[in-house]
Amino acid sequence: MSFAPFSISSLPKIEFGSGALAKLPALAASYGRRALLVTGGQSLRASRHWEKLLAGMRRQGVTWEAMQVEGEPSPRLVDDAVRQFQGAEIDVVIGIGGGSVLDAAKAIAGLLKPGNSVLDHLEGVGPELPYRGPATPFIAVPTTAGTGSEATKNAVLSVHGKDGYKKSFRDEKLVPRHAVVDPDLLDTCPPALIAANGMDALTQLLESYVSARANALTDALALSGLAAVRDSLIPWFEGQGDQALARSQMAYAAMLSGITLAQVGLGSVHGLAAPLGAFFPIPHGVACGTLVAEATRMNIDALEARAPDHPALAKYAQAGRIFRKRTHVEEVGARVFLVHTLTQWSEQLKLPRLSAYGVTEAGLDHIVAHCRGSSMQTNPIVLSDSEIKTVLQKRL
Repeated sequence: MSFAPFSISSLPKIEFGSGALAKLPALAASYGRRALLVTGGQSLRASRHWEKLLAGMRRQGVTWEAMQVEGEPSPRLVDDAVRQFQGAEIDVVIGIGGGSVLDAAKAIAGLLKPGNSVLDHLEGVGPELPYRGPATPFIAVPTTAGTGSEATKNAVLSVHGKDGYKKSFRDEKLVPRHAVVDPDLLDTCPPALIAANGMDALTQLLESYVSARANALTDALALSGLAAVRDSLIPWFEGQGDQALARSQMAYAAMLSGITLAQVGLGSVHGLAAPLGAFFPIPHGVACGTLVAEATRMNIDALEARAPDHPALAKYAQAGRIFRKRTHVEEVGARVFLVHTLTQWSEQLKLPRLSAYGVTEAGLDHIVAHCRGSSMQTNPIVLSDSEIKTVLQKRL
């Protein structure tokens, strides 16, 4: 078996498993005695985990400043936090929360020492100056199973409105030093969050698997993650079976999705999710989950029509076999089953349509005109504007 050349960029040291949060205070103390804790709104602070964590920090002699991030982070939030904490002699930044919290903490850690505005480095915004660092050590602790931000080098920041944007501050120096992935932290996730984040992880795994830059290593990780999603997302959402096992499997799948997307990129769903999330109040996971079936269908149709020998077609079939739990399914039938499963899951998980967030036919051209960012560049086939618009129309 031969392998095409590939390269793998930096990854955090990963601490995975039930109870892994207990290792966090000692990890923080290894960088110094002063931490910045970046968390979400209230759920973590109201949980059984919060006081245990703070007690552990005190035992390690670590003191801290704290800030909360509610909603998707903006460049202004990052810049304000950098100004507020730059003189606090922070030795380590710890982000504990969902993807928005981790992205905010990642960007803040990157700029606490340099002190300049994140707008200097944001892709497609401003001067796009090279990031020189140094970054403050950053530890990422996810409390949802979706974005995989604990394993990536990019922090996604948003400005909302008609002229808004959703762009990345991206550099290898921003990769967390440690990712502490404790499935126990997922025990308070409500069903709607489980659905949206889970479909985000599924989309990231599928899009990275068929990415134009995919390689043998990321393929193996993506398939492993897809199998974990297959076995756990619906049972976790419905509260059926071994919930601890389901949380563990989804935490694993989300982490893998972050690793694979960081290495090889994504595709048309995430290309569309960026302008949708900027122009409308649609959560990222909902955008991905509601679009993935139709976007996958469109990719397959376009490949079959214009590039019937493209390796992505065989990969879509293999993903279909994963969900079918059968290895001997002919390719066309396996691809049909994949799209059918994604469509069925979108309904079963009660993912809203785009119109629920104010998207109308009249606004589709504006979305399409702003969807050709980095994610669209690694879609397995170039889709026309009319094909992309059709995907959106199907989910209005």
